[in-house]
Amino acid sequence: MASGVPDYEQAAAWGLPAAREPRWPASLAVAAAVALTASLPNALLPGPRWVLPAIEGVVVVPLTVVHPFRRHDEATAVRWISFGLIGVAEVYNLISLGLLVNSIVNGLASNGRQLVVAALQIYGTNILLFALWFWELDRGGPGARTLARHRRPDFLFPQMVTPEAAAPSWSPSFVDYLYVSFTNATAFSPTDTMPLTAGAKMLMLVEASAAVVTVAVVAARAINILK
Repeated sequence: MASGVPDYEQAAAWGLPAAREPRWPASLAVAAAVALTASLPNALLPGPRWVLPAIEGVVVVPLTVVHPFRRHDEATAVRWISFGLIGVAEVYNLISLGLLVNSIVNGLASNGRQLVVAALQIYGTNILLFALWFWELDRGGPGARTLARHRRPDFLFPQMVTPEAAAPSWSPSFVDYLYVSFTNATAFSPTDTMPLTAGAKMLMLVEASAAVVTVAVVAARAINILK
């Protein structure tokens, strides 16, 4: 066995090699995140409303059509494009959150209902985008996870600790990462799935921090305005 690379029997404890994952669930998550961001009030957008949908649409649609499944032998450029798409949407969302907090701190927010809706949009976008980050990170990504010899896991799922509770061929899919993202954003910490690597821990830290700001600061101020 090469250093840091398990044999097949050990890899089974990490989750068996995954079947080829379709790209459409991730593409749908990107589309939903872009729609939530693009529908924010003008004051919370870092640029023209059409820029983010145009960037994501020009790339996501062709990528989904040309590469409908994630493969271990896909070009490195394809994976970096995927990272770039998530990164652009993430930057937009964090800037929007900063603009929202700034509007509250400087007393620019007067419409309490609009503020609550905007906070929920940013919060929901945060969950979707970090689900994508987790999906792309774990074990080298959905393509690499199809290999019997894949990278050590970044997340410890319950099925990996108690394999008898899952199907023999179980492996995490996008829905599993979406659930991890949702629970991390709502509990502000891991719940049933633990981060194992520094990258996974930092991603969960950033997501939880953004969720804390959105819920604890923005929502609290919005409630005061409504009163």
